[in-house]
Amino acid sequence: MATPRTKKTKTDDAAAATTAAPAATTTTDATAAPAVSTETTSAAAAEFPISVKSEAKVDVKVEAKAEVKAEAPAKPVKKVEVLRQPAEVKYAEELAYLASVDTGKRPFSWKLSPRMIRTFILGSTPADKIERPINQKFFGDPALVERAIVTLASDRGLLLIGDPGTGKSWLAELLAAAICGSSTHTVQGTAGTTEDQIKYSWNVALVIAKGQSRESLIPSPIMIAMQQAAMGRIEELTRCTSDVQDALISILSEKYITIPELSGDNVVFARPGFNIIATANSRDRGVNDLSTALKRRFNFVTIPTVTNKKSEKEIVLFRTRELLTRNQFEVELPPALLDILLQTFADLRDAQAAATSDDQRLESSLSTAEQIGVLEDAVLHSQFFGQTTLSAANLAKALVGTVVRRIPEEASILNKFWHSVVEKRAKEKKGEWDEYLEGGKQAMSLLK
Repeated sequence: MATPRTKKTKTDDAAAATTAAPAATTTTDATAAPAVSTETTSAAAAEFPISVKSEAKVDVKVEAKAEVKAEAPAKPVKKVEVLRQPAEVKYAEELAYLASVDTGKRPFSWKLSPRMIRTFILGSTPADKIERPINQKFFGDPALVERAIVTLASDRGLLLIGDPGTGKSWLAELLAAAICGSSTHTVQGTAGTTEDQIKYSWNVALVIAKGQSRESLIPSPIMIAMQQAAMGRIEELTRCTSDVQDALISILSEKYITIPELSGDNVVFARPGFNIIATANSRDRGVNDLSTALKRRFNFVTIPTVTNKKSEKEIVLFRTRELLTRNQFEVELPPALLDILLQTFADLRDAQAAATSDDQRLESSLSTAEQIGVLEDAVLHSQFFGQTTLSAANLAKALVGTVVRRIPEEASILNKFWHSVVEKRAKEKKGEWDEYLEGGKQAMSLLK
């Protein structure tokens, strides 16, 4: 076989001249021979090979014209901004601090003890005796949070149930972040969710090229959580069809997934610390009811709608300020306008409860999350379109735009409410209620 030809360079000529005339004048002695090769980059050495006997002196005259490709300096990695950070990233400092002072017993491979997880979610108190204050992130009954934590340390999965906007997904994210440091092993349940998204699928190109193997397997977020001793999350479980729900039964009971397509190494076992957190909307009951077998493998924790005005005010303020920070807004929310928003939602809920038929009810769940959306929309409108402060009129327009979904049916329902309840409060309290009343009427007049 012919020897591959290499490009001849000045370095090769110099080495050849040394072999033919050992007495020639040298610029480096014998000890410098290895230095030449080590000071040349690996890429350059591969491109410009030198054949030299170990005992021979090397005469190499280094010229400025030598074409040696220098490695370019590494470019600094630019920090990528994301629209929304997961809880484990956003609160990384808090989690690291709590782990450093945590002396409690930790189940399995948990990052924090149950007591510290409770502190992370509900905030610190003087009884916790820690130096750094930890802010409250979930506003709800502490007993519900404690039951959720205990469930995840047991053999059962956790199913959080409640009306839309009650904070189920937020609580699930906080729990996963505190327990395993990762809240992103998530499957969004829909009518189109398949069993592959719960278990595994295949890289078709690799299967065609190399056949079915672990290399061509695409693990689902749940399978990854099993392998990493982490929390797997399933959102809107009752939106999934029954065959998808049934795929969870073996995962929750046997704690493994079998891959029948593989002849060997065909079982993925869950590591200690794995569990599943699922959420379901109470309004979806009857869509795809859970089987009795699956229900037995979950502990149910119901998240109620917040009706306490003080707690609801804290939630709205906390989440709205957090959302506005994304737009780099430092906005002071007028307490009077916040009270008007809270009172309107409370009155709307009372009207919904008093309605005798669905035709007299709004489709909106009137949740705390929707109040946050109304307030955020109103603040952004004020900031982007010339007003430096939040106005009552903009708040009313944002509310109408949020709760009215079916036109003209819901526009009529809200219009009756506005002329009876809101107009009555405006006559009693005056001030910003008057501007709020007129802003709502203007918004509804555009819906006719």
